[in-house]
Amino acid sequence: MILLTAGVLLFTGTHLFLGLAPGKVSAARLNWGEGATKGLITVSTLAGMTLIVLGWRASGSAWVYTMPSSVRGFASVLLILAIYLLVVSNRPSAVKRLVRHPQLSGVLLWSIAHLLLNGDSRSMILFGGLALWSILEILVINHRDGSREPAPAASIGAELVTVAIAAVVLAILVGAHPWLAGVPAVAGF
Repeated sequence: MILLTAGVLLFTGTHLFLGLAPGKVSAARLNWGEGATKGLITVSTLAGMTLIVLGWRASGSAWVYTMPSSVRGFASVLLILAIYLLVVSNRPSAVKRLVRHPQLSGVLLWSIAHLLLNGDSRSMILFGGLALWSILEILVINHRDGSREPAPAASIGAELVTVAIAAVVLAILVGAHPWLAGVPAVAGF
């Protein structure tokens, strides 16, 4: 669990540092240059992700709680919404008029869904850590940036393309889930 915890802390800590210490990030850009600073952030993020994957695969896990099977449908809906929000974060969409942080909101929904489906200790570290980080990151960004301008409206065509992209991403993730996590995302696949 040490590698997994270290990975979650490194990944989330890197991102929180960017929001909590913009002066230090700006100073690093001035002293080291834009490319070196981005490189350090990228290496730190990738190292965190690598530790998460290695830690997930290496750690044993104990069951902490079991949710009733009736939450599976609700969790599945949360996962679909999460993937949609993650796609929306990089696309024009009317959803951005309602959700200020679609990417972080998607991570939060994804984490909550996984916590509903998995009551083991390593899931609590990974998904609980990412849920906590996404909430903190939203608060940090809101405090730093203040109020926002509403996002521009997107065309119906752009919305349909966003839905199609989200469907493809979802299908890829369902297909890759056994390889990524060691268990199928949908029973029987």
